[in-house]
Amino acid sequence: MTGQILIRRMQSDSESFDSELAVLLDRRMIEDEKLNRVVSDILADVRERGDDAVLEYTRRFDRRDVSSMSELEVSKDQMQASLDSLSAEQRDALLKAADRIRIYHERQLQPSWQYEEADGSVYGQHVIALERVGLYVPGGKANYPSSVLMNAIPARVAGVDEVIAVVPTPYGEDAGGAGRLIFAAAAVAGIDRLFTIGGAQAIAALAFGTQSIPRVDKITGPGNVYVAAAKKQVFGEVGIDMVAGPSELTIVCDGKTDPDWIAMDLFSQAEHDEQAQSILISTDRAFLDAVQNSINQLLPQMSREAIIRTSLSERGALIFAADKTEALRICNLIAPEHLELSVEDPQSWLPGVRHAGAIFMGRHTPEALGDYCAGPCHVLPTSGTARFFSPLGVYDFQKRSSIINCSPAGAAALAPVAETLAMNEHLQAHALSAAWRIPGRHTPGKA
Repeated sequence: MTGQILIRRMQSDSESFDSELAVLLDRRMIEDEKLNRVVSDILADVRERGDDAVLEYTRRFDRRDVSSMSELEVSKDQMQASLDSLSAEQRDALLKAADRIRIYHERQLQPSWQYEEADGSVYGQHVIALERVGLYVPGGKANYPSSVLMNAIPARVAGVDEVIAVVPTPYGEDAGGAGRLIFAAAAVAGIDRLFTIGGAQAIAALAFGTQSIPRVDKITGPGNVYVAAAKKQVFGEVGIDMVAGPSELTIVCDGKTDPDWIAMDLFSQAEHDEQAQSILISTDRAFLDAVQNSINQLLPQMSREAIIRTSLSERGALIFAADKTEALRICNLIAPEHLELSVEDPQSWLPGVRHAGAIFMGRHTPEALGDYCAGPCHVLPTSGTARFFSPLGVYDFQKRSSIINCSPAGAAALAPVAETLAMNEHLQAHALSAAWRIPGRHTPGKA
């Protein structure tokens, strides 16, 4: 495929800019009633029939000739054999990435805490890891051993007892091919059990449990629209991290970075999927032209040219912003999954960023480094949900219980407050339950 690519050009001083941007950012997951019904039926079927349903959907959707769940489970020996079979370069890359991810996430570990008041009462928080979690490793148009590391290592740092992973075929189908990297990453990350299944049926198996796949407490990891819809529907039965959409990158550049670098950074998101979104904001009009020229020159050399071309032409944009303030305003409207601040003094821009999943600072920090080995997790909020979601982290695999341990004096001091508030809410038993902790207030057998 040859020829120039037409990317949407926008400028923030246009009267219609905000409405045009809203159209570009209309990233709501398609509310396809048919899709949701299909997913709902799959969930119900797996809940009722367990392994038999999972096998049936694997045969139907993945076109795999399987008759038992044992054919879909990868043993720990297979995982280790896959790791041992890698080249030294591949193995070292996985191990170095894993080490950096672990070091970063160890800083997120939240301890339990308590404090004691003067009357001897103790209050605090008991922080404990989830017992069992399910990790969905996406497949489809690429294979993602990095996602195994990014999901599993924070869970392990948190102290999760058992980590179950699922990965759709074709990558799980051939241990000698692309699946080998997935299995090797599972060995590095300490996955307990790995099943080569995907789609809504995998989410159902994790959420409800089957004869072979244990029910988990929480499901993390992105997937396609069926996976996203399934996670949304099982929420409440289990916890989920977020409902993820297509990948996104917004770059802010002052015009002083090599335009080829910026073009390649835009490509790095666009090559994920035709629905991925890559946006460049610059305060330099001439730089936008330079990046457009770089895109035209470099795109024909890309192995995933067709995907990149579709993504950039349908979902991408080159935006001129009048100044730094306007550029930051646009960034916060977008609330991107990934934000590159490719500017002279990125630290001075940081206070103005309210909404972003991950922020990449400076000209030498491409988003791709974050995808693999910088350390922070690459499972990030998409579709504008960075306004209220955070990156996946150790805290997602921990839960907290409040600690309240009243001394006799502490209970007597708190009881009148609780009694008054309870009576105002017309909850007599609440009021008496508290008041009877005050010496002399309780007459046996009399309310």
